[in-house]
Amino acid sequence: MTANQIVAPAVDLYSDTVSRPTTAMRRAMAEAEVGNEQAMEDPTVNRLCARVAELLGKESAVFLPSGTMCNEIAYRVWVDRGEEIVLDESAHALHFEAGGPAALAGAMVRTVRGRRGIFSAADLETVIRVPRGHHGQRQRLVNIENTANLGGGAVWPLETVKEVADCARSHGLKVHMDGARLLNAVVASGVPASAYGALCDSVWIDLSKGLGCPVGGVLAGSAEFIERCWLFKHQFGGAMRQAGIIAAAGVHALDHHIERLAEDHANARYLAEGISEIGGLSVDVSEIETNMVYFDVTTPAFDAAGLSEGLMREHRVRIGAMGPRRMRAVTHIDVDRSGIETALTSLKAVMSAA
Repeated sequence: MTANQIVAPAVDLYSDTVSRPTTAMRRAMAEAEVGNEQAMEDPTVNRLCARVAELLGKESAVFLPSGTMCNEIAYRVWVDRGEEIVLDESAHALHFEAGGPAALAGAMVRTVRGRRGIFSAADLETVIRVPRGHHGQRQRLVNIENTANLGGGAVWPLETVKEVADCARSHGLKVHMDGARLLNAVVASGVPASAYGALCDSVWIDLSKGLGCPVGGVLAGSAEFIERCWLFKHQFGGAMRQAGIIAAAGVHALDHHIERLAEDHANARYLAEGISEIGGLSVDVSEIETNMVYFDVTTPAFDAAGLSEGLMREHRVRIGAMGPRRMRAVTHIDVDRSGIETALTSLKAVMSAA
């Protein structure tokens, strides 16, 4: 297929990663002051890192090309080869990072079975290893994903994070938060980002999801931790030069795009409520906490892939298939209420035809 044959969606609910920079964000990027990021001479990158460190209540931060790199560098710092990372069985790092923990950190993973991506201190205790001589691998890190993607955008309660963190530290383990959608959790719960950050040894936010930036993530922690991160930033190919052009998008987003995440959450609930009224589809509206709507195709007429293809082919509405009958719609800055209405009308039409 050539570029000329690609048909763009009219309403794209595939992911919040498809969001595009606004006109104001593009202007900020075009006017950004830049310098040599590697020599700490890019004023816009420095400003972004200082802002995120303050937001998360940490001493320092580093700007990276992707959220996956934020996770993988943190794992490489905290975990030696052959040691374990403990994470939920639905964690992004386990399913969607191309085997990065093993390939880049040489790490083992041990999974916890939580509920909707959230596990308790009691759950964590069930998988804690007691070191036995030279034979058993050592655990080093507990990974928390907030919000939990495969959990439907579920928000970790602050008290649960505290209990898990206390449990982890009682066993000598570090705590890392995959905060790709942490600001969605902050807006939905009213809990400051710094309150979550205070319970974790490392934490990051993604710029290219709900904040609407074209690229990047920012990883934060102690000054010593971030200094170590810089080594692996180079080693993993994350070194940049005049990166202020893209960092400016992040600064703009922190100024203008955090509180508006509430609109995405409201649109997600509105979408879920509409889906609940369409025959052949099933959704639990009570589980909609942030900007994700997971729902199931219950009609025998077709499966999730068939519905996804029909929506795009006939209505230019894109919603992803996450399994044989599981679908995920993600609201974001590029889809307003009228876009949600279009998506619902299109879903009704395709399901009625079936």
